[in-house]
Amino acid sequence: MPVTMKQNTLDAPLKLALAAVFGALAAAVTMSFVIPIPAASGYFNLGEALVYTAALVFGPFVGGFAGGSVAIADILVPGAAQFAPGTLVIKGLEGAIVGFLNRKLQKHTSNIGLSAAVSVVVGGLEMVAGYFIYEQLFLGYSLPAALVEVPFNIVQMIVGLIVAVPIMYVVQRVFPQLKS
Repeated sequence: MPVTMKQNTLDAPLKLALAAVFGALAAAVTMSFVIPIPAASGYFNLGEALVYTAALVFGPFVGGFAGGSVAIADILVPGAAQFAPGTLVIKGLEGAIVGFLNRKLQKHTSNIGLSAAVSVVVGGLEMVAGYFIYEQLFLGYSLPAALVEVPFNIVQMIVGLIVAVPIMYVVQRVFPQLKS
């Protein structure tokens, strides 16, 4: 009787490799374009687009790993190291939420753009709320200081959405086997 392996077993090394690649890319892109937000010591960046792309195309594991890897950028960007523990959790959850929700929504709708957009908005709002809470509870920022970063994080989410969804379409057109 031949021994067969489950599809998930074969996918594990590929998912791990993709997680490592997207984690490195997300950290690099985050560090490549930094606009400081002095009121809260945070910064606006474009790494969100890589986290969303990883999550939308490859699912929650790769998206979560890519999101959590942005903490490396926080450690390396001057003055942002205090955000690294929060980023590990907040962006990791964000990537996992986007990937998980997108997979679930695609089972119930034929509009992949709509499922991607809804997934990104839900995951992005988790990121916005997560940093707001982290800044107040763990960093001790005042309410006004924490509120200053909220619009920047919302814009970061929107820019990530605008970049990631078209990339998702292109990747799925070039590699249709990734849709399953």
